[in-house]
Order: sequence, then structure tokens, then C-alpha cells
Amino acid sequence: MTTQVVTLQPTDTIKRATIKFAVDNISGAPVVDRRNHLLGILSENDILRVIYKYQLKLDKENAGSVMLNYSMDSSTEDDDGLKRISEEISNMSVEDIMIRTVLTTNPDAPIMEVLKSMIEMDVNRVPVVEKGVVLGVISRADIVFALYERKV
Repeated sequence: MTTQVVTLQPTDTIKRATIKFAVDNISGAPVVDRRNHLLGILSENDILRVIYKYQLKLDKENAGSVMLNYSMDSSTEDDDGLKRISEEISNMSVEDIMIRTVLTTNPDAPIMEVLKSMIEMDVNRVPVVEKGVVLGVISRADIVFALYERKV
């Protein structure tokens, strides 16, 4: 279990979440309130789904424009449509796209039960929660590293 958990606030923007993911080299994070109570979870997949949804919309309006060809921080983009969409996505709040129904576990749960649930539900991380408060996260990487006792 990782106890130094990177978390997000529901009011954080997608841009802020994306920067946290990149800086902390993670692919998802629990969304918590100010008292560290779990509200949901956000992953790279959730962000990519939003980008893809906007790309489909863009394809109908402006064939040839590709979201991933445009840097979300670019101020030199000539395509006003891409600029507008980029700003809209960047300024969206985490609570707008986070997953609210989250697989969780408690600190005493057997790791094989957690792994079984992760595989069956196809999730990459499980918040460890006690009385609603996030204590840590168990990721697939945590389990693999634990096999070799090389947790970093």
C-alpha cells in the first residue's frame, strides 16, 4: 500500500489533475474533500474519454482538426475551435468527470481478495479507506513490487 497518496479536490481543474499525474508519475488519484473523505476517483482514462468525446464532436464540425495535435497550453494555435475546446476541457472540474462509485478496501483486507476484485472489475488502484477517510492506495504496481519486496 502506498500511504503517501496524491489526491485531488473535486474543484480541481482537469488541467491541474493532468499536471499532478505527470509530475507525480501516476495514472489516477482519489478525489477527497478537505477532511480526506473519499468522494470519487479520477484516472487518465477518464480524461482521455473526455478528449475523445470532444474529438468526435470536432470531427462532425471541423473534419481534419485533431485534439492530440494541439498542446493544451499552446497560445499559438490558429484554430479557434481547438483553442475553445482545449480551454473548455482544461477548465472542467474533476467532479464533472470523476467516477463516484469506487471499489475500496480496508486496511485489514487480505491482499488476494483485493487483487481478485481489481482483476474482476478491471481497476488499477483501490483506495484503502477507514471510516470514509483515505489512508492509502493499493495499485497493481504495489502488488507486483510486493512480490519481490522491492517497494519503492
